[in-house]
Amino acid sequence: MNTFLIKLCVKDYQNTDDPAVRERYGKFAGIVGILSNLILCTMKIVIGLISSSIAIVADGINNLADASSSIITLIGFKLAAAPEDKDHPYGHARIEYLTGLFISVLIIVLGLQLLKSSFDKVLHPNPLSFSYTTVIILAVAILIKVWQASFNIHIGKRIHSVALMATGTDSRNDVISTAAVLLSIFVGKLFHIQLDGIMGCLVALFIIWSGIQLIRETSSPLLGEAPDDELVSAIEKEVLSQEGVLGIHDLVVHNYGPGKVFASIHVEVDAKGDLLESHDRIDNIERMIKNDLNIEFTVHMDPVELDNPMVQQLYGTISSAIRPFDGVESIHDLRIVPGKTHTNVIFDVVLAPGCGLSEEDVYEIIEKKVKEVDPSYFIVITFDRGYTNLQMPDRKEEDAH
Repeated sequence: MNTFLIKLCVKDYQNTDDPAVRERYGKFAGIVGILSNLILCTMKIVIGLISSSIAIVADGINNLADASSSIITLIGFKLAAAPEDKDHPYGHARIEYLTGLFISVLIIVLGLQLLKSSFDKVLHPNPLSFSYTTVIILAVAILIKVWQASFNIHIGKRIHSVALMATGTDSRNDVISTAAVLLSIFVGKLFHIQLDGIMGCLVALFIIWSGIQLIRETSSPLLGEAPDDELVSAIEKEVLSQEGVLGIHDLVVHNYGPGKVFASIHVEVDAKGDLLESHDRIDNIERMIKNDLNIEFTVHMDPVELDNPMVQQLYGTISSAIRPFDGVESIHDLRIVPGKTHTNVIFDVVLAPGCGLSEEDVYEIIEKKVKEVDPSYFIVITFDRGYTNLQMPDRKEEDAH
């Protein structure tokens, strides 16, 4: 059903990388959420007042808040689709993350309000009036909310929207809260035990907990989370597949919102190769990644001396020295600069996040091994951080194949 509605209401629905199509998805989901939640809100508040159930009334008010969340989602998608301007050259797509964060905070506020009203109900219980009309309406409300959760999560995954995923989670919470209310009605009818307030408290605590979890999920892209492993693997595979590419390193990916990804990488090429040919190859890689992965891609070209035995020897020595240590990932840009009194050995070392060794420790380990090769060698290390899970094979082992 979800796919049928999407095909019917979202123009060019398959092109989810297009910002205009994502905006249509957001508008569609927002309108559906507003209408369905207003219907549920009206149903539950009327039934809650008739049956004197604070849990049902609170559940109805929660649906009214859900309608407000859908309005926020609608506005958020509209603002996120705004083009770049002077103050925001990377666009406004991160507004969608802020929308998801706002909805998450709203969920917690509603949970706290429900907890307060439910606790009052525990202290001052009122008997619930049982009616099959109430049961039927609440059962229908549960079915609608199950569909709402499925609908929003389906679209959220389809367009990678944290805002819609948060809305879908909120709908799932409503399913649980309404089911708890329905259970308390049956328990009251069969055993004459008033669980309305207690159920309300339990549901409120669950809603608060889920809101906190959502804040963690929706704030992660804003804080600068690591890129998806599949994206890193796709970049690695495409770049390494190109003729003349000897190795890659220093991949950095910046996410400025859905459809707004910028990345850069260093590509190693033969230092003895034709400069213009290598430059043309780099340009082709940039265009290929942009067209295939929808990423604004920048490539830095690093020349590598393949026929210098001193470089190859030191590359193998240093790689062997760091291999036993977790978190010291690789070396690159190794070059040797001879001098009158000493020879500079200049290179970069990549350290993974959470590496147990300090930069000073790594320096001493490598220096000791290099001095064993030639005491006149003086090492100059630039320490890089591994911002992605890019796998960089040892070039010496690679060449051996």
